[in-house]
Amino acid sequence: MLKKYLLAPGPTMVPEKVLLDMAMPVIHHRTSEFSNIFGEVREKLKPLFGTKEDVLILASSGTAAMEAALVNTLNKGDKVLIVNAGKFGLRWKEIALAYELEPITIDLEWGRSVTPEQVETKLIEHPDIKAVFMQASETSTTVYHPVEQIAKITSLREDTLLIVDGITSVGVVETKMDEWGVDVFVSGSQKAFMLPPGLSFITMSKKAWKKTELSKLPKYYLNLQKELKSQQKNTTAWTPAVNLIIGLNTALDLMLKEGLEKVYKRHETCAEATRAAVKALGFELLAKDLPSNAATGIILPEGFDGGKFVKYMREEVGVTFAGGQDHLKGKILRISHLGYHDIFDTIIAVSALELGLKKFGLYIEIGKGVKAAQEIIMKSLV
Repeated sequence: MLKKYLLAPGPTMVPEKVLLDMAMPVIHHRTSEFSNIFGEVREKLKPLFGTKEDVLILASSGTAAMEAALVNTLNKGDKVLIVNAGKFGLRWKEIALAYELEPITIDLEWGRSVTPEQVETKLIEHPDIKAVFMQASETSTTVYHPVEQIAKITSLREDTLLIVDGITSVGVVETKMDEWGVDVFVSGSQKAFMLPPGLSFITMSKKAWKKTELSKLPKYYLNLQKELKSQQKNTTAWTPAVNLIIGLNTALDLMLKEGLEKVYKRHETCAEATRAAVKALGFELLAKDLPSNAATGIILPEGFDGGKFVKYMREEVGVTFAGGQDHLKGKILRISHLGYHDIFDTIIAVSALELGLKKFGLYIEIGKGVKAAQEIIMKSLV
């Protein structure tokens, strides 16, 4: 294909300016030149998380930041509560089991959002729970969970942390870690931060940092106390991903120049337009309660081969959507609105969806979805 469109919820498209800056010659990471860039990046990250605390940058995928959040704050045998509502809620459980914690789960149908009442009920039943693990945006099911409301519950419990995977929420929706009372937030580079995979971010409250002094779980590369000491000097404990950090500096400049309020509004508009389009085409959204502004999940008709459709769109049309995972494989379609994505990428996504579904034999009124999307976009422009 002449052009390709990456419209899956990670990795996402990367701005040309970011790619060019990452292509510059590599500089040494133990120099003032790199330390100056690193220091700038550390400060620019804070408003995206809504925190005055240090945001640590790790050379890793987001899963390493998830693991770091657990191994630095808890101990073997600790009882933890996990919102198990998708592939990545399940990942929290699997990490907890790997370190011999005792996970208690709130098991939800994929497509549902947890309620504060469900969390509070479990905390009352098990007052010795040491941490609550959840996603803000569950990428596999395209739902958002009410982090702010749940933080109001956990912040009243001196011995309970709230640990949140914000990999597809930070940079998508306004995040106020300090104000809400969240104890740990993690994220990753390949989503709203408009970078390739390879960096993860973790920031912790003072309450969480106190827990690191008591944690005896094994850690070496992911020792956050050691990392904090280095990063407060604008260097890293281990070899950093130098060119990714240079690219991150550029990406953050682009976001801050646009204005974070406008960044969040752009994501909201693209998400609302996509949801309106798929409803106009007669499809049901996967997210039943609180749809995420990071991506839209669509339930495909019974008997429709979603895997074959995604492959055709990627290889023959040049448009990459995402399918479902685990028991939803082949049954849903996920369309991203993340990062370097604007209103016209949304129109391309909806138009490609219509043409592809028509090609696969579904009765689709060409242009109906695009019209619905344009109406939402037009309202935002006015």
